[in-house]
Amino acid sequence: MLKAHKAHASVLRDRSVLALLSARSVSLLGNAITPVALAFAVLGMPGGSATVLGTVLAVRMASQILFVLVGGVIADRFPRQRVMVGADLVSGAVHAGLALLLVSGAATPLSLAALSALSGAAAALFEPASRSVMPQLVEGDALQSANALLKLSMRGGSILGAALAGVLVATVGAGWTLMVDAGTFFLSAALLALVRKVPAAGGGPSKTMAAALREGWREFTARQWVWVMVTQLAFVNVLLAGSFYVLGPVVAKEAYGGATGWSAILTTQAVGFVLGTVVAMRVRPARPVRAAALATAGFPLSLFFLAAEAPLAAVCAAAFAAAVCVDVYEVMLDTALQQHVPPEALSRVMAYESLGTFALVPIGAAVVGPVSAGAGVGPTLVGAAVLIVAAGLAVLLLPSVRSVPPVPAASAASDASEGDREGAR
Repeated sequence: MLKAHKAHASVLRDRSVLALLSARSVSLLGNAITPVALAFAVLGMPGGSATVLGTVLAVRMASQILFVLVGGVIADRFPRQRVMVGADLVSGAVHAGLALLLVSGAATPLSLAALSALSGAAAALFEPASRSVMPQLVEGDALQSANALLKLSMRGGSILGAALAGVLVATVGAGWTLMVDAGTFFLSAALLALVRKVPAAGGGPSKTMAAALREGWREFTARQWVWVMVTQLAFVNVLLAGSFYVLGPVVAKEAYGGATGWSAILTTQAVGFVLGTVVAMRVRPARPVRAAALATAGFPLSLFFLAAEAPLAAVCAAAFAAAVCVDVYEVMLDTALQQHVPPEALSRVMAYESLGTFALVPIGAAVVGPVSAGAGVGPTLVGAAVLIVAAGLAVLLLPSVRSVPPVPAASAASDASEGDREGAR
């Protein structure tokens, strides 16, 4: 415990880390505002409908998925801090453009979709760099504390942004709310400019894009535990996307008073995310990947309670506990990847991880309706929950998942060429 406390203190004394934490908090505040403002902007347009809104959001998601691997290559070739600044500036300009179109009354579904595609591309460039820059600022045992503090700052920004979004849309309108959103990206870029300059990690520009992607794929598949954990999370996300985020509101409408009850569940979930990062700051398991795999067994707790239409307080408690597990998982896995993957390939590996874990999420949202119509909402929720628990336990059968140790960031590259690769043989 004392060791963890010293790690927190050393992280918080670093001005560059503080600037990064502040930038991510501001950026996530804006990210939480975007979907609310954009939804009401589209629905308030002449001809606006759920179909148009779905198309605009789908275009943004598709663009982010399409360009995330490119973002990984760029973040490995160039200084990651500069990549993040550039991506934030592009995002700010795009969201300012969206705001101007809406305020002027010139917005059309096509123009909103086009700018949303640019926004998704900018987010794709930003994410791999943002997930791999911390090891260049913090080393050793302090890295897990830094990742937990980063997650905490991001969760705080998201919670505040979600609270502000409704107030802003109601008071100044969706267009001006998106202008505030644009301002958060420019502020984030200014804060990131304060982060001390770090050199490019490697993967120089002499390589073609295809060659760089192949090299990243080799690093991604070289460690069995990496691709196994990503495959597991992809499976889990498909099930959660449909069961919790689609069927959850259905149950809330029938049993918990609709939006009020669902809001209570999501609010307690958000608090759970925050506590999860605090737990992740303090816990130092001897086998972090094994701990992360075990944590996934807690992800579907709320599904069991929703299926039983348990009292709202019980569902909220389950959502709270599940959220704690989610953030413990994310901090543990991100730290393990940062410690074991060579720095010059880390952004590409993170990009493959993002692509693998989220590319199939829309499928879960699309199929859960027909499945629940045939099997019933309750059985569908229970079935999804059982499969998620089973997936978490299944990966623990592999020695490569159970045995990954924490290592100092400085020795990650040498360790990667030894025991870590054994699981892939």
